This record gives sequence, structure tokens and C-alpha cells, in this order.
Amino acid sequence: MRCSIKGCPGSYENQAITHTVRHQGDVIVIDHVPAEVCAVCGDTLLTPETVDRIDSILQSRGAPARTAPLYEYA
Repeated sequence: MRCSIKGCPGSYENQAITHTVRHQGDVIVIDHVPAEVCAVCGDTLLTPETVDRIDSILQSRGAPARTAPLYEYA
């Protein structure tokens, strides 16, 4: 599918991304999220099913598979 960003000549490709979101004051990182990513500009699309799954992960908030350091840009 052609990129939806005006003037971008790229096309979307299936990729697994790392999605970061702030939820209830915490920074949550979800790895291996399926997405469509433009090969030229990097615009990223998530399907409604993927967004629902991310919401489910955020609601369940089980123990994380790994942890990562968080640095402040001050």
C-alpha cells in the first residue's frame, strides 16, 4: 500500500516494531508489535486488532518480560 503522507513516494511494509507509550504515569515498552511502516518516511500504521491487543496488555499489566533503564532529558 502506498504511503498516506502527502508527497511521500514510499510504500508500507510489514515490520515488527518496538512501541512505547506512557500509561498511568509509567513508560511502557512493548516489543515485537506488528505494524505497517513506510520504507521512505517511517510513517507507522497499526491495525485496530493490534491497538486492541496493546490496550489489553496495558490493562492486564502483568510482570514485564524484561526491564530497561529510563533516562530523563532535562
